[in-house]
Amino acid sequence: MEDRRRVLEPVVAPLAAGLVVLVTLLGLIGTAIRDPRPHDIPVGLVGPAPALQQMTTGFDAKAPGTFTFTTYASEDQARAGIDARDVDAVLVVGAGTPHLIVAGAAGDAVTGVITAVFTGAFAAQGAQLSVEVTHPFAAGDPHGLVLFFLVLATIVSTFVAQVVLFVRGRAARLALWLAVVGGWSVLAGLVGVGMAAWIVGGYDTTGAAAMVGLVALASLAAGAVIAGLSRLMGAPGIGLAGLVVVLLNLISSGGPAGEQFLPDAYRALSPWMPAGQLFSALRGALYFDGQGAAAPVLLMAGWLVVGLLLMLLGQAVRGRVHSAAAMPAVAR
Repeated sequence: MEDRRRVLEPVVAPLAAGLVVLVTLLGLIGTAIRDPRPHDIPVGLVGPAPALQQMTTGFDAKAPGTFTFTTYASEDQARAGIDARDVDAVLVVGAGTPHLIVAGAAGDAVTGVITAVFTGAFAAQGAQLSVEVTHPFAAGDPHGLVLFFLVLATIVSTFVAQVVLFVRGRAARLALWLAVVGGWSVLAGLVGVGMAAWIVGGYDTTGAAAMVGLVALASLAAGAVIAGLSRLMGAPGIGLAGLVVVLLNLISSGGPAGEQFLPDAYRALSPWMPAGQLFSALRGALYFDGQGAAAPVLLMAGWLVVGLLLMLLGQAVRGRVHSAAAMPAVAR
């Protein structure tokens, strides 16, 4: 029986591991992207109250849950709402041609839905809608894809760095783990943003400096949680970190499309996960004069605190285990 187990284990173990990963990836990613529908896209409205009331009632009936409308007293106030990232677009109706103002850096998927739906609605009434794009993505990254892959690369590389540290320095002291987590976060910020800037042809100095800080904070927060779980739980902690910090984190961000196109469960999770928040903060730093970055920074700081607590807890558990192991030796 023991001989059969030794023969079968090298074959069964990798097959079982691969099957677990396959089912997990398809189960999580497949359920997130199988039927993407927009939810609660924030849109501002400016115009006569009766016309706006008729419009919102019509959209609520034909496309329930697609938009969340905010009424503004003037176009200037509505534009300020876009600048502050309270809304992703503004529709101005009244005298003259109806006018749609969209924030390009809100993302292609969001602006595409807004533009298509409102253009179609006015075309059905025989009216033409003029469209203006404000806060566009950089010319070198016109769809924001490089910016999102900076987020993805930050999360994945941070996980890899922590896995290597676990494998090569599992018995190292807490101080060394903290040094590696902190040192890698600085490298991730500087090198990651530097590479992204090189690819797209450069960012403005202020925006790039803010990006370095945001990427470093996200890496520090994710790295601390991964390190804390691995020191507390060992190899199972690495697996749990891979599931939560990498897989669920990236899926719940919604990718370049954004969280508005995810199913309810993932959209509920998204505000509590750093990947989507980092992507939002980076767009705010580059294209909205830093607006909307406060909440993501607080969220990532919260992750950092949790990670540090996990690392300290893991250290305490290790100390207790070592003390218990030393007791019989002392007794002898």
